[in-house]
Amino acid sequence: MTMINGRPEPEAAGKKMIRYLEEKGYRTERIAVECDGKILPKDQYGQKVIGEDETIEIVSFVGGG
Repeated sequence: MTMINGRPEPEAAGKKMIRYLEEKGYRTERIAVECDGKILPKDQYGQKVIGEDETIEIVSFVGGG
């Protein structure tokens, strides 16, 4: 089962990463995506298809002080 940020996301499998991110409201310029322990370059979001048994972490960058 596909896991994203520690939660099962079975409907994500088979989607392109960019589509999943857009559906969930992520702003791609403010996040980093890790797939099975490896950082996914932003220029690959449009080509990367989410796998059935992948573990994905999406980290948002937040400014503040």
